[in-house]
Order: sequence, then C-alpha cells, then structure tokens
Amino acid sequence: MGMTEAPQWLVPSFVRSAKAIGATAGTEEIEAVANALVASWRSPDRFHHALRHLVDVLASIDQLAEETHDPDVVRIAAWYHGAEFSAERRTAFAHKGGEDPVRGADRAREELPRLGVPEETVTRVAELQEQMHRHSAAPRDLDAQALCDADLSGLAAEPQRYAEYRRNIRAEYAHIDPAAYLEARITILRKLASRSRIFTSPMAQDWEEPARQNLAAELELLEGELVDLEEAEHAESERLAAESGGDAERGDAVAGDDAGDEDAMNVGAADGDAAHVRATGGEGGTASGPLAPEARGSGRDSGPVTPDEHQVVRRSIREIPADRRDAGGREGRGLSTDEPDVDEGYSTLNRIPRFRGRP
Repeated sequence: MGMTEAPQWLVPSFVRSAKAIGATAGTEEIEAVANALVASWRSPDRFHHALRHLVDVLASIDQLAEETHDPDVVRIAAWYHGAEFSAERRTAFAHKGGEDPVRGADRAREELPRLGVPEETVTRVAELQEQMHRHSAAPRDLDAQALCDADLSGLAAEPQRYAEYRRNIRAEYAHIDPAAYLEARITILRKLASRSRIFTSPMAQDWEEPARQNLAAELELLEGELVDLEEAEHAESERLAAESGGDAERGDAVAGDDAGDEDAMNVGAADGDAAHVRATGGEGGTASGPLAPEARGSGRDSGPVTPDEHQVVRRSIREIPADRRDAGGREGRGLSTDEPDVDEGYSTLNRIPRFRGRP
C-alpha cells in the first residue's frame, strides 16, 4: 500500500495552492478540506491509487511547472482527480483504473466555491479533470498536458519501482477474476503502447523511452501469464469432461445390469403371481397380478419396475393377511387401512426419482 501517513508538507502545500488560485477562506477552513481529501486518498481499498500516488503526481507537476500557465490550478486539479475512487468491477472497468475524475470534478465544484475560489477558476479545475477522464489533453492546453503526463509519470519509473507499481495495481483488483484482470490490463497497456507519444508535454519527453520499455516488459509478462492460465483452464475442462464421460459409461453399465436383473425378476414374479392366483381361485394370469401395469394405478406408470420396487411391493403384499386379499393380492376396499395398500405403495414409488447416473 505504500505511504500511510501524509508528509508534513502536504496539507500546507494545498493551502498555498488554494490561496494562490483565489481562496479567501481562513487557513483552518482550507486545512479541513485538505485533510478530508487526504482521508479519501488513504481509503483502505487503495494500493496504487493511494496517497503515495498523489505525492508522486504533485512531484511530477513540479518538474513540469515551468511550461504550465497556472501550476497551482494544475496542482489543485491533481488533488481532486483521484479523490473519488472505487475498485469495484463495474467502476474499475468504466473509469480510468478505478479513479473517477468526473466525480472528482463535481467534488471540486462543491468544495472550492466554499473556500472563496472564483467561479471561473473552479470551472477550469473541473475542465482539467474531465480531460484526465479521457486521458487525452487538448493539443494547445499545456496545463492539461502537464496534468495527464504527471499522472502517467509512474510508467517511466526504474524497473524495481515499476514492479512495485504492478503489484499494487494488481492488489487493488485482487477480487476480480484473474483472467478478466489480465485481459483488461493487457488492453490498457496495448492502448498506451500504440500511441505515437505517451507523453505530450515538451519537458516530459525524457520519460517516453523508459515508459515504453516498462510497458513492453509488462505486456510480455501478462500475455504469457494469460496463456498459461488459459491452458490450465483448458486442461481442467478436459479432465472434468473425461471424468463425466467415465461416470456416464459406468452408469450405463449399471443400468444394463439392472435391466437384466429386472427381466429375471419379472419372470419370477409372473410365475409366482400366477401360482398365487391359482391357489386363491382367481382368474389366473399375470395381467391381474400386483406387478402388472394396472396394479400401479391409471396414468402412474413412470417406467419399468425396478428390483427395489418389486421387493417393496411384494413385501407389502405379504404383510396383508390372506383372508383380506382380493384375487390380485391387494387388500379389499372398505377394509381396515392399518396395513399398507399396494396401490398406495406404487403411488409412493412413482414419486421416487430413478437413478440414471450422475447429473
């Protein structure tokens, strides 16, 4: 996260710049606004776009100050440009790296007039931030060029510092899917690298070559990481597909074995039912036996009877006393319902989903 405490010179520098652009409020009132801005820059969800970034931007503005028309207006705009920030996915991809210069401009329009800053100066501060939102300064607007270049000056940092910058950027979006982060970051870097000039102000041209070297190195790193991630995801998909296919084959094999067992039990059940009907004087044949379709109730046939269903139903029949069974082996209607009814047993079985392998 870097810097956590504001340098002693930071708030006084805001007071000086605010007074330089026309603020008429007392020092304490201006300091209160500055301290509120510092608190915003120190919010815990920031890693790169934090207080350290504000300090670096202000330092870069100092390097470019000679070519600006009003360096204090540029400095105040820098204070507000990242004061409003969100690392949430929606805002991170909608705005420049999570910073929201448009909302920052609105905040400046609200706070600076209370400090007595003239309206036209407040408007100018807001205009500079809105150009930062596009990150493309007007060709003849030296103040906007200096502000945009100062904001991007970290791209030209020495390799060790740039590596820290990369880690902080990634930490800010650790909650975003890695592939989505890589794709978005690569898009941003390619867009920057495709510019004819990254920095537009004359005094920032020395930053051009180091920045391009850093961008190229990061692009190579992230593109390789994205390829590795995609290959790993592809391998995992193939593994899951292979497992699913194996489970399906095992399920089909089990279903085939069950079907063979079911045929054997149907034959045995039919013979047993026929013998039972003959023994009880019924009008024989399996059509009226308890395992025939009509015994399951009209419209309730949900497929072949499984072995488990055979066992449940036949056990239910055995529990009915012989003197209370009809020719089909079922309990007579109108009798006591203390024992289970076969039709009710089938109704319950029809509500049991059959296992057909893993979903």
